[in-house]
Parts: sequence; C-alpha cells; structure tokens
Amino acid sequence: MSEGETPEREVMEYDVIVVGAGPAGLACAMRLKQLDEALNVCVIEKAAEIGGHILSGAVIETGPLDALVEGWREDPPPICVPAASDEFRLLTKTGSRRLPTPPQQNNHGNVIVSLGAMCAWLAPKAEALGVDLFPGFAAADLAYDDNDAVRGVIIGDMGVDREGNEKDTYVQGIEIRAPITVLAEGCRGHLTKRAIGKYGLDAESDPQTYAIGMKELWKLPEGRVKPGHIQHTIGWPLPNGIYGGSFVYHLDKDRVAVGFVCGLDYQDPDFTPFEAFQQFKHHPSMHALLEGGEILSSGARALVEGGLQSLPRVEMPGAMLIGDSAGLLNVPKIKGTHQAMKSGMLAAEHIAEHRTTTGFDDALRASEIVAELNKVRNIRPGFQKGLWRGLLTAVVETVTAGKLPRTIANHADHEQYRKRNGKVFDYDYVDRDLPPRDRLASVYFASTEHDEDQPVHLKIVDPDVCFTKCEEEYGNPCTRFCPANVYEVVDDEDGKRIQINAANCVHCKTCDIADPYQVINWVTPEGGAGPNYSNL
Repeated sequence: MSEGETPEREVMEYDVIVVGAGPAGLACAMRLKQLDEALNVCVIEKAAEIGGHILSGAVIETGPLDALVEGWREDPPPICVPAASDEFRLLTKTGSRRLPTPPQQNNHGNVIVSLGAMCAWLAPKAEALGVDLFPGFAAADLAYDDNDAVRGVIIGDMGVDREGNEKDTYVQGIEIRAPITVLAEGCRGHLTKRAIGKYGLDAESDPQTYAIGMKELWKLPEGRVKPGHIQHTIGWPLPNGIYGGSFVYHLDKDRVAVGFVCGLDYQDPDFTPFEAFQQFKHHPSMHALLEGGEILSSGARALVEGGLQSLPRVEMPGAMLIGDSAGLLNVPKIKGTHQAMKSGMLAAEHIAEHRTTTGFDDALRASEIVAELNKVRNIRPGFQKGLWRGLLTAVVETVTAGKLPRTIANHADHEQYRKRNGKVFDYDYVDRDLPPRDRLASVYFASTEHDEDQPVHLKIVDPDVCFTKCEEEYGNPCTRFCPANVYEVVDDEDGKRIQINAANCVHCKTCDIADPYQVINWVTPEGGAGPNYSNL
C-alpha cells in the first residue's frame, strides 16, 4: 500500500443489519430470529450501553410486547407501573381547569415504563435468540453496491483527534454488509436523512414536522407520588400560537417523570423551549408537587409529528425505514412505542417471507399501523392556527374517526420563523427557584460525555450565514432552541463566531431540524459518546 493510501476496510457479513437498538430495532431483530433462527442478524447501536440514548414519556400499549415476549408480565421491565388514572388539564398562570380526557389518551390497560430501561431489558432477550448486539458502534455512513443499492453500513473510525489526525488509539471502522439494512435510528436519524434525500423517499409526502421533548426524573418526599397516575396539560406557559403541553407520570419508589413537549413550528425566533419547560414546573400545582424533591436524571429528544401526511416511502434498494425513522408516532395518543414495535415486527415478517425490501412500503400502508395514523391525520396540523382552532379540529376528527375528506397539509418547521421586527413577545413568565438553574446544569443530569479531542460532530456547513443573515433576521436562534447550550455567540480577538460546545450535546437533533437556513448538519460522534440516560 502506497503512502497516503487508505487501507481497505475490514468487512463483516450478515443477512440483516438493524441500525438502532430502540424498540423498533430490537423488535425487528427479535422477530426475525423467532421466524428464522438461521438468519444472521446484528443490531448496531451508537450508545455505549443499550438504552443509554433512549428517551421517551413513556406510557405504552402492551399488545406488541405480548406478541413479542411470552410471559413478560412475570418478568417485567425494571420500571413498569400499570396505568391507574388519567387527568387532562388546561393551565392558566395561576390555576387550571380539568377537561374531558381525549379518547386517544385513555390509558386503561397501558403501563408506564422507562423506555431506555425497557430496551436494556429487551437486549439480553434478543441475544438469547441469537441476535448479535454491538453497542458503542456508531454507523457513520451507508455503504452502496455498484447498482447504487444499500449494501450495509460503515462504522465510524475511532481514535481521531479534533483536527482529523489519527491518534495512538486509532482504529479504522469496519464495513458491515448485508442484503437488507433496516434503519431504526429514531427521530431524524442521520443515515435516514441521507437515504431519504438520496432516493427521494419524501417526493410524494409533506415535509416532516417535529417537536422537542424534555424530560426529568424526580424523586419526591414520601407520600406525594400516586403510582400509575397520568396527567397531561395544555395551555400556560405556552401562548395560544405554540403547540405543546406537558406530561407527569407517577412511577414507583417516590419517583415521578416530568416532561414538556413543544412543536418546532413556532414562529418567534426568540422563544426558548427549555425555559418554557422550567416555567411549567413553577405552575402552583407543579411547584407544590416538586418542591423539596431532587432531580435524578434529565434529557431531551426530538419527536416526529407529521403523521400520515409526512410519511415517506419506507423502502429503497437494499434498505427500509421503521419506527420513528419512518415517522409513525401517533401524536394525539402521545404514543409511538407500540407503532415502532409493530413496524419492526412487520418488517421482520416481510423480510422472512420475501428476502427483499421490495413491497414493504405497500405492506406498511395496508397495515393497522397506517390505519391508526389515518384516523388522526388532521389533529396535529389542525393546531397550526392556534390552540382553540386545534382543539376544535381534534374534536371533529375524533368524532368522525378521520373520515373527513379534507387533509390538512404539513409545512417544514424551519420555514415558520418570523423575522425579527422589533416586536418582543411577553410569555407571562414567573421567577423560578426549582432546579436546574440553567441549561448547563441540566446537561449534568444527562450524564453526557464526549472526548473533547475528537472531530466536532455538529457541522455548520456555511458559517458565513450566521452573521451575514441569521443574526440580523433571526438573532441566531440556535443559541436558544438548543436545550444543552451547545451554540454560543463569542466575540473575542478572533472575531465574532458561533462557538460549538459539542461536549454538551445530548443528541436531541433539534439543531438539525430547526435551523432556519438548514446549514447545521448533525453527524455521529465517536461510538459510545453522548448522553447516558438513566431510567428516562
């Protein structure tokens, strides 16, 4: 090999590669081995431990678990609390009004889980079936054959310094090949993003839309927690024009999961989702619940909200999309785990029978998964014109079971910003005293860790835009929409620039979605880096 020539990558061969060890990916791999134990199946996961990057509410419907893991109720996941009661409230700054619980949020028979802990619980069951799990290996790119079909993934190199030079610990990433690659990366996976662009999978669908979800796990003084109680709210601290709300899930051992979700189609570039979440915790009812408690862990993750209108084609030569990579979250239910697992099992059944990706898109669209999305297709986009119009649309859509002929279109989130015109929005916020005090403090509870001397995994592909356009028109909203304070305006002897504090990143993908000029590109850091969520 001549000097400067890149050595040929080591190659491993499998029958099926699954990218992502979330509920969709693990369900797919497990179902494949249940159907044909002779298939060689591997799952690639960028987190150092299975479940370490998983964050969700999560109240789940148990049907897919019943079908996948026989007798699981005798050996349930570490956090698994049966739903006991539902509550849906409209908040004002100082009070609240109880509203009828939407039928989609009736949780009788469901269970509250930590989705990360559930995935960690599923992992040994997958291995017992013969699935090879590779945590700590980030799939950096897709590999293609001579016909431009996906033939597998390329694992990112390890031991590269910030300048791109090989360190003493350098290990070249291998290529893992298979006739079929299943992308189960979750919301806004970077390989999924590339595949959708390369194959034009979204050519006949609306733009995908998203929200950011932030969650904290609290331990409270004895006697406050009502295990199994489920509360959702809308209203304050969000104004009428911003879609979103909260969830409060009462667990066991005096623990409560507190979360806040807001759509990324908000128009005010000065809005800060993290601050809205902290304000919610200071509503009188929430402050009384949380005061004297302590945060155990926290994190953030983007959610797919486009539903049926934004569903891309889910098959391409050599690969397919499942779960949140496809965008199967049922927003009115506030649930996606059952959809993710069902899609993974459906993909496995298709592969086992046909040994090809061809026909999977038709199979998914003919399934109960898409039928469920069709019944609620107008509810989320109905909120584009505000809270009250959205609630009215939701009532009509629910009563008619989605049979109205009109379908409301989705629009790309990053195109919704209004340019700064001197108007300052008053969000009617209060002084706050509950932790965390700021975004950096919140990062501590996410236990995120990146080697400082590795290539920055957040790329601004046209940095001139930041101060020739974005600063004047939008005030650099990346410094506000990021929940981890990754982006910071610095003006020193080297001039004005956006400083990227990549070590803070919790892999939520908000920046990749919400940047108004789409010049921020999120790629995988070194395998194993990122948050290490505990029971989120």
